[in-house]
Amino acid sequence: MSIGHTLLGLLESGPRHGYDLKRAFDAHFGQDRPLHYGQVYATMSRLLKNGLVEVDGVEAGAGPERKRYAITDAGITDVAQWLARPEKPEPYLQSVLYTKVVMALLTGRDATELLDSQRTEHLRLMRGLTERKRTGDLADQLICDHALFHLEADLHWLELAAARLDQLAQTVRG
Repeated sequence: MSIGHTLLGLLESGPRHGYDLKRAFDAHFGQDRPLHYGQVYATMSRLLKNGLVEVDGVEAGAGPERKRYAITDAGITDVAQWLARPEKPEPYLQSVLYTKVVMALLTGRDATELLDSQRTEHLRLMRGLTERKRTGDLADQLICDHALFHLEADLHWLELAAARLDQLAQTVRG
């Protein structure tokens, strides 16, 4: 996720302080990985330097001064271009899981056990995501569906790898 573009997009609705940006980010995108305040302020500093935001006001408070940021026309253009650009699909050709299966075979370890334990872990996570989806709002349902579809593809691969394990062992031990 591009944190900079996301913060810029949040600013399109109006100027905000860094604290407000963090809260809005976390409410929409940070349930599983909240944004750190340091990330917000480092990102805003970079966006300011690049002319994508400007300081709309400074307020004195009990602590340090609070800057209110506003998006510039260049920032709006940048967000529009980011949104219009398709993301590169990730083919997962260098999967850690695949590497572990091959290494288990190369080192004489039980690759079947590795696949079984991975399947168990995937199913555990899928149960948790399914419950979250069942009780969550639409945003939770959509993000959980995305994760569940990827986990289902992984499970399919685990089954395929298990079915071809003897053949893979012959190939890698070659």
